Amino acid sequence: MILPMKKYAILILLCLCSLSACGKSKEKPVAKEASASNLEDVVDEKASSSELSKKVEERKQEEEELALSRYTNLGLVQCDSSFINFRSQPNENDIQNIIGILKNGAGVEILESPAAGTENWVKVRSGGLDGYISNQFLLEGEKAKEKAKEYMEPRVTILAEKLRIRSTPEKIDGNTLGSCAKGERYIVLGRSGKDYLKISADTIEGVEEAYISSSAENVSLEYGLDEARSYNLKQKVINQYDHLGVSKAQDYINIRSDPADKGIDNIIGKFPGYAGGDILGEENGWLKIRSGEITGYVKSELVAQGKEAEQLALAHAQVMATVNTDALNVRANPSTESNAWTKVTRDQRYSVVNQLDGWVQLDLDSGDDQEGDQGAYVSTRDNNVTVNYGLIEAISYRPAQDRANIAAKRRSDLVNFACQFVGNPYVWGGTSLTHGADCSGFTQTIMSKYGVSLPRVSREQSRTGVKVSSENMRPGDLIFYANRRGVVNHVGIYIGNGQVVNAASRRSGIRIYRWNYRTPVAIRNVLGE
Repeated sequence: MILPMKKYAILILLCLCSLSACGKSKEKPVAKEASASNLEDVVDEKASSSELSKKVEERKQEEEELALSRYTNLGLVQCDSSFINFRSQPNENDIQNIIGILKNGAGVEILESPAAGTENWVKVRSGGLDGYISNQFLLEGEKAKEKAKEYMEPRVTILAEKLRIRSTPEKIDGNTLGSCAKGERYIVLGRSGKDYLKISADTIEGVEEAYISSSAENVSLEYGLDEARSYNLKQKVINQYDHLGVSKAQDYINIRSDPADKGIDNIIGKFPGYAGGDILGEENGWLKIRSGEITGYVKSELVAQGKEAEQLALAHAQVMATVNTDALNVRANPSTESNAWTKVTRDQRYSVVNQLDGWVQLDLDSGDDQEGDQGAYVSTRDNNVTVNYGLIEAISYRPAQDRANIAAKRRSDLVNFACQFVGNPYVWGGTSLTHGADCSGFTQTIMSKYGVSLPRVSREQSRTGVKVSSENMRPGDLIFYANRRGVVNHVGIYIGNGQVVNAASRRSGIRIYRWNYRTPVAIRNVLGE
């Protein structure tokens, strides 16, 4: 995007002031120190000065030429989606070879074009990484140099092996949002005091602006292009926590509102097996943790800390996608010509099966279909999806405690019984709550304990009971979902608080999700009250 002259002046002055403060611009003219808050006034007062405009334009051109000179053979990423994948090997069908991402307008040093032994891949260097990208997204030669000027911004390049990104310009517990990797670049928005830079944190879900250290040993500042963002597990996963704790249990741990086991009365969430969180303190054998949106207490012997936690984090981190729009179409194939067969919802985190350029394949559920029967692809255009490595985190869950009458007690008991098996395995065709069940086997077995006989598969279960609207559904009602052919193939049990428990897939096992994590097609009351 080409910025208006006034904005160029502001950003360049910001950059030069930052360079001066970091001791990085001794060989260049240094702008008079000015705070981010008064730079608009500085420019406004002189906006009519043709001399100032001329100097700003000259300086902009100098910075552009200097930025371009850093590349021997410049390549410029041009993509309609929010990002493309940067891979260690030229193979788009292996999610394990993704080492980073490149956003539209990012610059690369072309090492081989086409790469040896390939037709559609280019070997490049960017953001401190060497790897491969598809040549269909790459502009080269003089066209790349001319187009690159549209994407030039004041940027900070990370020099440190690890550097935390914080929500406020200070080093305190609780304000860590994520971490940078060595070689990455971020747009500089301004300076906060002498120790922090304000940056654009557009790859962190739900965050637009954040802060990093401005120390000369940690960063350098220059005018230039964006480059690759790393998927380095050690830096991206471990360093997003101030005091990492990882669940040592294979299934779920109860999170409580206070450090005591009071049965179901003080349960406020579930801490999944190998989930991550920040340890905030310790009290009488209980750890106070913050994980996702939940802050509460777990038994300390069930949570790893220190080196043990780091080892578990590296072993169990996974690629996850978070939806950033209210409703996003899910398609059977990675193409807009493929019909949308369901929708996914904002802020829900989904495990990623595969990641193609412009598309992400989600692990929704297997249901009564064999795994692999249906694709679940979402587009990454317009920043619809944030994809990164991470640990799963806590799930909000408050056991049903409605004891107003016998019918309500029966429903709450059923829900609490079903949630005991969260974390247990999914087995297609299975009906065991402990050794493995599929979605309809899970609901059939749970309901049988409460005197309800259901057919074996979800399609037939959806014809039982009484139809219920989403406004009137109650804990214990069954929620049904359909496959790409519109046939019911999945079922879960509504547990209240907008959540459903279901036997999801081989990858996820029995889990708790939002009730509309994908579009429901039917809700049925099979309990009869």
